[in-house]
Amino acid sequence: MPARQFPAALSLALCIAMPLAGSAAAADQPREATIIVSGEGEVSIAPDMAVLTMSVVRQAETAAAALAANNEAMAKVLSALKAQTIAERDLQTSDFSVQPQYRQDAVVNGGYEAPQIAGYVVQNTLTVRVRDLKNLGGVIDQSVKLGVNQGGEIRFTNDKPEDAIAGARKAAVAEAVAKAKLLTEAAGVGLGRVVEISENFSRPMPPPVYRAAMVKEMADSVPVATGENSYNVTVNVTFAITQ
Repeated sequence: MPARQFPAALSLALCIAMPLAGSAAAADQPREATIIVSGEGEVSIAPDMAVLTMSVVRQAETAAAALAANNEAMAKVLSALKAQTIAERDLQTSDFSVQPQYRQDAVVNGGYEAPQIAGYVVQNTLTVRVRDLKNLGGVIDQSVKLGVNQGGEIRFTNDKPEDAIAGARKAAVAEAVAKAKLLTEAAGVGLGRVVEISENFSRPMPPPVYRAAMVKEMADSVPVATGENSYNVTVNVTFAITQ
């Protein structure tokens, strides 16, 4: 029996030793020389869509009365928006709340009575996508006149910015390649294959250009400036260096 076990133990020792020898050989191999450069690309285009956020706020002594008043006003706003060819898919309730309002009266000895509910406030916030920017001023104006009395924020965006993003990517890569060629020529070495590419892209977040709080009256057509959206892409490219 001992004579039969010896070859098996020797075989196991050889299997363990072989990977270690291979790892040592790999560690002795020279590391490939590389250069890492970054490139930036930007494409600006006019927006073709606006996302409008606005709220109807109503206050009453009871929650039911505040809710009824809010529902009536919001129903008028929704009806008017649909009449202006705003599609159902472009109308979305983004926030709704019912909040009690408290009153705390002072007493003779300088303290205060326990808080008591004095009324309720109901807020209904609507997000609207306006795909025809020519109608944007009219949408804002009519919504305010029909019941919107808080909030109001516009973000200009693009429905399909893929072409602009692709253009920014190409410009970023072209800049990275130009940088790499310049650096390797200056160093007296050759530019080899692309080893790795990574990208950093974020959609533009334009600042809100319109806010309305407790607006009572507005002009017949609100003037709106759309400007441009800039799509920026940054790439990091690793190239091999040849001698």
